[in-house]
This record gives sequence, structure tokens and C-alpha cells, in this order.
Amino acid sequence: MSFHEGISGKILVEKMNPAWLIFSDGFNYSKISSLLKRILDFFLALFGLVVSLPITVITAILIKLESPGPIFYRQERVGAKGRVFSIIKFRSMRQDAEKNGAVWACSNDARVTRVGGFIRKVRIDEIPQMWNVIKGEMSFVGPRPERPVFVEQLVDTLPYYALRHFAKPGITGWAQICYPYGASEEDALRKLEYDLYYIKNQSFFLDLLIVFRTVKTVLFQKGSR
Repeated sequence: MSFHEGISGKILVEKMNPAWLIFSDGFNYSKISSLLKRILDFFLALFGLVVSLPITVITAILIKLESPGPIFYRQERVGAKGRVFSIIKFRSMRQDAEKNGAVWACSNDARVTRVGGFIRKVRIDEIPQMWNVIKGEMSFVGPRPERPVFVEQLVDTLPYYALRHFAKPGITGWAQICYPYGASEEDALRKLEYDLYYIKNQSFFLDLLIVFRTVKTVLFQKGSR
């Protein structure tokens, strides 16, 4: 397991011994490390909101001009320890996108507006999530927060899926940069392998690597949906 983990950057969930994972250093993250990460998250998010203000204003105008509806949208997501919170994003879909209920997002989604497609590619739609970071509901780096309706399904079908809620969800994360955007239970399993690797090995230096690779991903517009 350790050999495969080291060369692949993920954990084989289906062959994993849960005790091997739960008693690792990452699952016993110290209070000092958590506090330092929280302080860094707060100031980075505050700085990011101020610096991105011109982009925020332009994006808000374009969204309002293209389609009726709010500029921002809130959606329930599952965070650390299973707590539900409201994520904030720029609206990138039509206002009636989910009139028939929640569905997995996918590539070339017909519900996405033209402005929405662009801001998703360059990740501008995620700028408002820095407010979630300031509030302490999210971190800059962590597993992607999923919707409660999908979490209920995945907890029942995927082994150890609930363990990903040990860490705060992130704007970016190890799974987000290592695996293309998923839209199925199989994709959720593959991303879970990366999420558990991150939680087991989380550190300041791993967070820096993820942020660096996220910047590169945004520049080359990979993994957007």
C-alpha cells in the first residue's frame, strides 16, 4: 500500500486497511498546525477578495447583462465533520438550470451560459468562495465540497467516503488537480482515492504544491467544467 501510494499519489480505497489510514499523522493533525492553516487561510482569502475586486465587478456586470437572475448563487454543500453550509459562487448557469432536480455537472453542459463557460474555464466563478474561507467553512486547500443529495448516495455506495469530511473542504485540492472533473460514482471513487491521500499526508508544503499546480492548471485551462 505505501509503495503504491508513494508512486501514484493516491490510496487504493478498495484494498485499504482503515486502521492504517485513521492512525496516520494526517488524521491526527495537531491543533497548532490547524490554527496556522486557519490564520493563513483567513489572510489569503481577505487579500484575494481585495485584489480580485475589479474582476468581480466586471464579472457581475457581464452575468447580469447576459441572463436574468442573481449574480451569485448559494448552494448547500457538506463540509468538515458532515456539517452543511452554503457555498457562494458566481452564477454560471441559467436561472432554471435545476428545475427538474439536482444532476451531476458535466463537460459541455447545455445549462451553462456563455459567460458562465468562460468564468468556469479560468475559475473566476470560484472567487466568491473566499468568503466561505473567511467564515471558516472552507479552506484554500482540501477535498471538493459535495452536495448533500450526492453525499447521501456516495456514503452508501463507496467505502470510507465519509472519511473525506475529516478535513475542511477546499477551493482547490489534490483530487482537483490530479483527476479531471467527474460526473459519476466511478469518478467520485477515483477522486476519493486522491482526497484520502491528501488527508493522510496533509502538510504546509503539500498545500503549497497544490496551490502551485492549481495556478498552472488555471493557466492551461485543464479540468474545468
